[in-house]
Amino acid sequence: MYYIGVDVGSVSTDIVLLDESMNVIESLYLKTKGNPLKTIKEGFKSLQDKYCDEEIRAVGTTGSGRQIASFLIGADAVKNEITAHAVASLEIEEDVRTIIEIGGQDSKIIILKDGIVTDFAMNTVCAAGTGSFLDRQAERLSIPIEEFGNLALQSKTPIRIAGRCAVFAESDMIHKQQVGYSEEDIIRGLCEALVRNYLNNIAKGKELKTKIFFQGGVAANIGMKHAFERELGVELYVPKYYNVMGAIGAAIIGKNTVEKNRDTTKFKGFKTASGNFHSKSFECDGCSNRCEVVKIIDEKNSSGCFGDRCGKWSNCS
Repeated sequence: MYYIGVDVGSVSTDIVLLDESMNVIESLYLKTKGNPLKTIKEGFKSLQDKYCDEEIRAVGTTGSGRQIASFLIGADAVKNEITAHAVASLEIEEDVRTIIEIGGQDSKIIILKDGIVTDFAMNTVCAAGTGSFLDRQAERLSIPIEEFGNLALQSKTPIRIAGRCAVFAESDMIHKQQVGYSEEDIIRGLCEALVRNYLNNIAKGKELKTKIFFQGGVAANIGMKHAFERELGVELYVPKYYNVMGAIGAAIIGKNTVEKNRDTTKFKGFKTASGNFHSKSFECDGCSNRCEVVKIIDEKNSSGCFGDRCGKWSNCS
């Protein structure tokens, strides 16, 4: 029997299958490309020939697109990213106290005590330090993103880059290139600037206690990992499945929900992969909330809605 977790983000959509011992059996990291419905379908299409619907015991969704994913595949639990990442980390190491998570377009910090989330924060107004920003700089320098971190470690004379804003950071990098600094020194300076930005904004006022997990796509950048370790003076641990931890947490939450309720899964089956779904939205004028309601429509013209606060449209068809 297996448990599915789906984490739909703005940059990537992650899908995992866990076995009954919570081992990762399948791990898919897909680019969302602005179309979460299509991406989820592609992921399920790659799984439908390997697994049967009857083998799926529970499903959980998380991420910014968790609601649309829940409706499409039939989730037993829908949870925010903070909870999902915390649950996944605690499954690996019950003594983890701090989680640094940096994804494609957001960054977050999670503080835990005795296995409970006691504090957290997320970036709100700036994407500096996120995966998409680093991808942009790697592209501008014509350097494969996979080599970005290793080049930072080759720096002999690190320089200071302004990292409080993505625009200022890029402008400062261009200036440093123009005056003749090496790519290695500029990249290391950028990594250190982004770490300072993270610690001075997202982690401001929080005590980062060990054990510290570093996860999300940016955890693959060894330059960022070393910059954090130099700044904090402690080692950061990067989990094996660092880039799909949200999906792992969602799967575990789905499992716990079904077992707690002693219920059967709401999973709609791998037929999701062959369905012709699309979405459209409208603004409800029934009250002053003016909710943006999203309607999902399949090839049979049946539909479902989510996004309303009062439940008026939740069972529409």
